[in-house]
Amino acid sequence: MADDDSLSGGFVFDVLTAPVLGPMRGLVWLAKKIKEQAEDELLDEDRVRGELLELQMRLEMDEMTEEEYDAQEKALLEQLSAIREEKANRQRE
Repeated sequence: MADDDSLSGGFVFDVLTAPVLGPMRGLVWLAKKIKEQAEDELLDEDRVRGELLELQMRLEMDEMTEEEYDAQEKALLEQLSAIREEKANRQRE
């Protein structure tokens, strides 16, 4: 019975405070979703792999020099390594 009382008490509190706390809760929820989306995009290995393929195509089509390719490839490979390291860290937590 105590569980029913605490449940209904929480519900009544939520209903009574909804006009004040509702918009703030919605804003917090939205901020969390935006953060999750941004993190997903930052940790997207497929995006970096796609950029590597595009880079290789540009080199093969003579749209860039070997030096430009090497510099950009190095930066993308560092990004890929950082993504994998961050994902490994998150799995350990």
